Amino acid sequence: MTIELDSRDRAILRILQADGRITNSDLAEKVHLSPSACLRRVRQLEESGLIRGYAMILDDKIAGFPGTAFVFVTLDQQGRASLEGFEQAVQNLPEILECHLLAGAHDYLMRVIYRDSADFERIHTDIITQLPGVTRVQSTLTLRSIKKSSALPV
Repeated sequence: MTIELDSRDRAILRILQADGRITNSDLAEKVHLSPSACLRRVRQLEESGLIRGYAMILDDKIAGFPGTAFVFVTLDQQGRASLEGFEQAVQNLPEILECHLLAGAHDYLMRVIYRDSADFERIHTDIITQLPGVTRVQSTLTLRSIKKSSALPV
């Protein structure tokens, strides 16, 4: 489902993506609306589901997780039950920040954070390879992040 957005909605979204803590009055001023009209638009964007929530972004390294790995996972089966079992098991693993179902040579791609090489080995051996149906794991470790954003180009 796609939502029709006008230029003010897009401006609101760009500003909120950059600063989710901005006050409604400051937001209204920046998009040239009254505070009540601005709040009404924000509420509509929230109710539509386009705005799913607001979050704080932590610095990985300062939080003690200097390592990021992208991990390809292949399962032994691709039936619905197998996929659902794997996906359910991934949900409560805090080291796995993202998990995507793929079309192609691998079944899933995960973004994993870790503290050091011993921690990554633990995550690989004790967590990822023990997930339901996993037959193959291929990891790529990042050297440095060049661009990292959650902002959509609205």
